[in-house]
Amino acid sequence: MLRKILFCLTLVLVCFAGAPSFALTAEESDALKRAEAYLNDIKTLKARFLQVNPDGSSVEGDVYVSRPGRMRLVYDPPTPMMLVADGAFLIYVDTEMKDASHIDLNDTPAGLLLRENLSFTDPTVKLGGVKMGPGVVEITAAMAKDPSAGKLTLVFSDKPFELKQWRVLDAQNKEVTVSLFNAQAGVTLDRDLFRYDTRKSGDRD
Repeated sequence: MLRKILFCLTLVLVCFAGAPSFALTAEESDALKRAEAYLNDIKTLKARFLQVNPDGSSVEGDVYVSRPGRMRLVYDPPTPMMLVADGAFLIYVDTEMKDASHIDLNDTPAGLLLRENLSFTDPTVKLGGVKMGPGVVEITAAMAKDPSAGKLTLVFSDKPFELKQWRVLDAQNKEVTVSLFNAQAGVTLDRDLFRYDTRKSGDRD
C-alpha cells in the first residue's frame, strides 16, 4: 500500500511540475500558444546577432538554427569563440586554443529553444512568467528538473509575432542577451554547420 501511495504521489508531482505557480490571464495564455506555434513552425533559421555579456561588453556574429536540437553561433573576429549544438551536446569552442567543452544539451536553457515540440505546459518545462508590454511579449522558462541551472527568456515582437531576442540567466545570476537581426526562416542549411570536429583547427563557417 505504501508503495502505491508513493507511486501516485510521484505521478502527481510529475504531472504538475511544469504548471506555473501563478494564474495566467487569457491574454498571457494566448501569447504562450502563439509562441509555441511560432517556434514549432520554425525548422531552420539564420540571422545576424548582437550579444551583450554580463560585463557590458558586446560581440556580433552569425547564428544558424536547425530544429530540433541544432544551432551554431559563429562570432566575428577577433572573438575566438564558437558555440555548436549538435543534437546531443552544447559545445563551447575556443577557436584560438582549439579546445572544446561539451555539456548535455538538455541540461542547458538552449535545450528549450531547440526541442522538437516546445510546450510551456510540458511537465519538463518550468514556466517562470509571461510579461506583456507595448508590442512585446516576454516568456521566461527553465528546465523543470533543475530550474537553478539557468533561465531562458524569449522576447517576441507582437505584430508581426517574431522572435527578436533571448536572454540567458545562469546559475551565478549573470545574464547574456542575444538580439537577432535580419532573420531568415526556412532557409537551406548545410548539416556540417552543426558538427564540430576536434581534428579541424579553426572550425569556423
